[in-house]
Amino acid sequence: MIKTINIFYDEPQNDRWIKYDRYPRNLIRRLIRGKKRPGGVGMIVLNLMKGLDLLGVPYRLNDYRYARAHPEEIVCLIGMPFLLYTRSWKNPILFGAGIFSHPISCPDLLSRYPQVKKILVPGEWMRRMFEPFYQEKVMAWPVGIDTAKWSPDIKGATIIDFLLYDKVRWQHDRYEQDLLQPVRDLLDSRGFSYQVITYGQYQPEELAAALKTCKSALFFCEHETQGLAYQQILSTNTPILAWDRGGYWQDPAYFPDQVKYGPVSSVPYWDERCGITFTGMSDFELKLNLFVAGLPGFKPRDYIMENLTLEKCAEAYVHIYNEILRAQR
Repeated sequence: MIKTINIFYDEPQNDRWIKYDRYPRNLIRRLIRGKKRPGGVGMIVLNLMKGLDLLGVPYRLNDYRYARAHPEEIVCLIGMPFLLYTRSWKNPILFGAGIFSHPISCPDLLSRYPQVKKILVPGEWMRRMFEPFYQEKVMAWPVGIDTAKWSPDIKGATIIDFLLYDKVRWQHDRYEQDLLQPVRDLLDSRGFSYQVITYGQYQPEELAAALKTCKSALFFCEHETQGLAYQQILSTNTPILAWDRGGYWQDPAYFPDQVKYGPVSSVPYWDERCGITFTGMSDFELKLNLFVAGLPGFKPRDYIMENLTLEKCAEAYVHIYNEILRAQR
């Protein structure tokens, strides 16, 4: 039942000083900084299209004229919902992933936009958080990892024990004192070497270069909806000792005044082949010992190849698309 899939993605761009000044500002920024690198939501689009290419499934990107001329065809809106809000869609809509963070941002989505047939979020704990608002219309769907790019071929002489990946986004000063520095102190006392990479302060090639020399990784993040970076690490067959604190969703735009939801996870796609998790300093040394003793028995790339390749995730997306298509008939 393969048809040409209509994919739409854009990012909201606001004028700053005068009307339409976003256009020259974007041009100047590109001339100075070079081509803009895709963020997390942009990677959803790129990796979905790569997966569709591998499957031989045709697609159109941002062909608004075609969608208007064929209102019976499904449109797939990926990313922040301004594409949904700012255009008068008559087509059936597959909405997501990479949408707003919580349904209270649009609790009446389904009544305002009855043409929305399915809503995609990146992982299962997020699906459970959305479910009371959108019921069976919300589904968990992860985008695939480029396993050819992020492969064990990256590895060279692994002379460093750990890559410390710091993605602590909120209350960083607190966690620096209570978690990150104590972890580094313990590693120093045990004679483990490490290299630090901080989220938002590196380019993809820097992560690849770090993985070339690191035997394993320590991953720090309050929670992840999918977690592309840690899955890229796993795809290189680098096992991870991951901080998985559980508890409430921590986004300060919502927590604790508007939303208290839990439990969440820092590693929502994971099994025992990927490594070991710890909850904090109280169990870190015990889990560190177990992790080191388990090396090199972990097989994280096997997990990625079974669950999160470009092809498998694109195939799951096509299946969801076809479910909507069948329901229309």
